[in-house]
Amino acid sequence: MGIYLNPDGEAFEIAAQSDIYVDKTGMLVYLNSVIGKEQRFVCVSRPRRFGKSIAANMVSAYYSRNSDAKRIFEGLSIMNTESFVDFAGKYDVIQLNMQDFLSASKTVAEMLSLLERSVLWDLLKEYPDFDYFDKTSIVRTLADVYQNTKRRFVIVIDEWDCVFREFKEHEEAQRLYLDFLRTLLKDKTYIGLAYMTGILPIKKYGTHSALNMFSEFSMENPWKLASYVGFTSEEVRELCHKYGRDYEECKVWYDGYSFPIYNIDEVYNPRSVVCAIESGVFDTYWNQTETFEALKIYIDLNLDGLRDSIIALMSGESITIDTGTFIGNMTDLKSKDDVLALLVHLGYLGYNLKTKKIFIPNQEIRKVYADAIRDGGWGIIARTVADSENLLEATLQADAETVAKGIEAAHLETSHLQYNDENALAYTISLAYYTARQKYLMVREFPTGKGFADMVFIPRPTYADTPALIVELKWDNSAKTAIEQIKDKEYVKALTNYTGKILLVGVNYDKSTRTHTCAIEKWSI
Repeated sequence: MGIYLNPDGEAFEIAAQSDIYVDKTGMLVYLNSVIGKEQRFVCVSRPRRFGKSIAANMVSAYYSRNSDAKRIFEGLSIMNTESFVDFAGKYDVIQLNMQDFLSASKTVAEMLSLLERSVLWDLLKEYPDFDYFDKTSIVRTLADVYQNTKRRFVIVIDEWDCVFREFKEHEEAQRLYLDFLRTLLKDKTYIGLAYMTGILPIKKYGTHSALNMFSEFSMENPWKLASYVGFTSEEVRELCHKYGRDYEECKVWYDGYSFPIYNIDEVYNPRSVVCAIESGVFDTYWNQTETFEALKIYIDLNLDGLRDSIIALMSGESITIDTGTFIGNMTDLKSKDDVLALLVHLGYLGYNLKTKKIFIPNQEIRKVYADAIRDGGWGIIARTVADSENLLEATLQADAETVAKGIEAAHLETSHLQYNDENALAYTISLAYYTARQKYLMVREFPTGKGFADMVFIPRPTYADTPALIVELKWDNSAKTAIEQIKDKEYVKALTNYTGKILLVGVNYDKSTRTHTCAIEKWSI
C-alpha cells in the first residue's frame, strides 16, 4: 500500500460512518458493467459540493486490493448485488487528486513531473523485482506491472479539470496536460477502469481530441448516472423525517435541478441539504465554497442578449439555449449561450435536456444571483430585488399605492424589453416580487375553469398563515376592472383546497401616461 497506489478505503469509510450519509453505492453497479470494456472510461462532472470526492473515494475503496471492502460496504446497497464479490478488492487502484499536485507546483510541467515521480515511488516499492524497461516512465512501468501480474489498474482522478480552471489562458499548458492524460490512458490494455471527476466536461481542441474515449456524465446530460447526481426527493424526505426538519422548506431551498428525460424530477444540492439538516437552519450554504463573485464574473460579460437573459431568469422564466457551441472551458465564451451553458455546469442554472431550457433552480441559488448583482451595471434591478420584500409586505397590508410604485420601479429595469402587453407586465411583476418565491409558489397562467388567472401566489406550507394572492393584469384599462374580472370569472374557486386568507390584486399599466395603478381587496366568502 502506498499514498497513491491501493489506498485502504479509510477516506470513504469516514464518510460512510458520518451521522448523515446517503447511500450512493449503487453507482458501482454501472461501473462494474463497463470495467474491462471499451466503455471503461467514465468522466463525471458536477458543481462543487455535489459529492464528487466522496464518490471517487468510494470507487477507490471498492476496487482496491488493500481495502477491506466487505467490512467497509457492509449494510450498503452494493452488498446486495450479484456483482459485488466479482469486483471488490480485485484491482490495483491509483487514486490521484490533481488539485493537490497543482497546488504544490508552479507550472503544469512541474505538476506532471511531481505526479509521475510520486506514483512511480509507490509502484516500485510495491513491485520491486520486475524487469523494468524504463523506471522513469509511468506509462512503461504500468505496462510492465500489468505484463507481470495480468491485473488491470483502476485509475481514479479527482479534480481532473483543475488545470483548465487555474490556467484558463495558458493553452500550451492545457495541451501538455491533455497529452499526458491521453498517453497515460488512451488505448492502454492495462486500464481496467478510468474514473474522472471534475466541474467541467472534457474539453476538445478541434482535431486534438485527446480524451474522446471518455463517456461524459454531466449536469447537462447525466445519462445512466442521473440518480447519483445529488440527493433525490425520497432521500431528502427520509432525512427530514429522521431529524425533524421541514421537508417542504428544504425543497424550496435546495431542490430544483431535474432530469425528467430520465424520470428524475427532483435533485437536491447534497452538501447544502446536509448543512441544513445538521444546523436546522435553511440558508445559503453555497457561498461557503463558491462566492457570488464567481457568478458575477460571467453574468457581467458584455455579450449580446446575456443581460436580458439573466433578467428573464431572475424573473422566474425558463429560456431555451443551444449548448452545442460550448466547448467545455471557462474562457472561449463567444455567445450568451456559451456563458449560460457554463453556468449549468457550475450549478448556477438547472437544465432540462428534454425542452433544452434553463432556469434558476431554487431559493439558495436565487439568493446568490441577488448577491451577484449588487454593484456593477445592475443598479436598478439590484434595487428592485432588494425592495421586493418591502413590496410583498405592502401587498399583504393592502397598500395599493406603495405596490404601484414598487412595480413602477421594476418597470424601469425591464422597459428596454418589449413592454407592450400583459405578458410583459407579468414579467415585470415577477421580478418585482423576486424574494416572494421563498414563501410562495408563484404560478403564471393559473387554470381556473373559467379561464386563466394571470398570476397566483400560493403560500408554501411553512407560511400557511400568509394570504394567497390572485393577481390580474390589465393594459390600458383599470386596476378595478382587473379585480372585477377575478370575481366575475370566479378565479377564487381554483383555490378550493386552500383554506387561508386570499387577497385579490389588480394591476393596470396606462400606456399613455406610462404609469401603473393597483387595487387590492380582501376576499370574503
